[in-house]
Amino acid sequence: MSYGNTESTVKLTRFSHGLGCGCKMRPQFLEKILANLPKPDDVNLLVGIGSSDDAAVYRINDEQAIVQTVDFFTPIVDDPYDFGAIAATNAISDIYAMGATPLFALNIVAFPSKKLPAEVLEQILKGASDKAAEAGIFVVGGHSIDDEEPKFGMTVTGMIHPDKILTNCNAQEGDILILTKPIGTGIISTAIRKEIADQQAMDEAIGWMKTLNRAAAEVLRDFPVNACTDVTGFGLMGHLSEMSCGSGFDVEVFFSKTPFMAKIAEYAEAGAISGGTRGNYEFYSAWIDWDESLSEIERFMLSDAQTSGGLLISIPEPESLELLECLHAKGVTAARIIGKILSKGSGKIYARR
Repeated sequence: MSYGNTESTVKLTRFSHGLGCGCKMRPQFLEKILANLPKPDDVNLLVGIGSSDDAAVYRINDEQAIVQTVDFFTPIVDDPYDFGAIAATNAISDIYAMGATPLFALNIVAFPSKKLPAEVLEQILKGASDKAAEAGIFVVGGHSIDDEEPKFGMTVTGMIHPDKILTNCNAQEGDILILTKPIGTGIISTAIRKEIADQQAMDEAIGWMKTLNRAAAEVLRDFPVNACTDVTGFGLMGHLSEMSCGSGFDVEVFFSKTPFMAKIAEYAEAGAISGGTRGNYEFYSAWIDWDESLSEIERFMLSDAQTSGGLLISIPEPESLELLECLHAKGVTAARIIGKILSKGSGKIYARR
């Protein structure tokens, strides 16, 4: 895509040091910093920094609680419109993961105005605005700075009944784990940057990153879900670890049951492993019992740093198949059962073939 009088195509990823949620700070670094911060003491703060949840929740009254999240990152794709749409989808997802309904959003913009034409920023904002409209909300303002590297995201505000909050730390023994989107955006995005990804793989990854978790979240409201989170920069294994450790149960997850995007094994073998994915594998392996039959490439696939990934759901086994059927019926066709919550424990993950 060309802009203004420029003759060459603008490739946003060339202005970025990282890709999407893969540029998150490493969990081992964040843990040390957050450990030294004061913990809020407010009875109305229902979800805060005491857990690794997707958003904060503050009770307004007995019937209403505000849910708020913020998320932004560097370009994961070259097309500005797609970048804006993906960033918006990713930010709104945190509201869905908490079981809430989004109300409105504010933009967060960092943009190299001396390096890129204004039309690029206009397309980023247009992509985000269109995706917000698809979610049924408006973008009502925001904040921008001039920066050497483009970054974009949103803070999103939602609403929920205080008794209906979904957290990532309430999984129960015997629960079934369901994942609603396939894994692979990190590997494919890295392959795109290395210029080894074909158009079909690129379209698949971009399509999933632009797919709202709205339909899945609406289905969940009719089921007794115990825990939920969305899968982003810390990868499937990282976000599952937050769930297992937070809930106090060991879990098992199966590589053969996990949905993956096409060609990610091929691209991973070709070296399309991001620093974020390697960091996830190195850090979270302390909580993982890897099956010896799983190769290093397959372990990287399970650890792949996602951007705008699916929901990871923990639900009692008797309702799991009905939930899966309803998800499929509502168009969430990639949803799969990938594992199970085991007995009380330290939060260990048994990664099986």
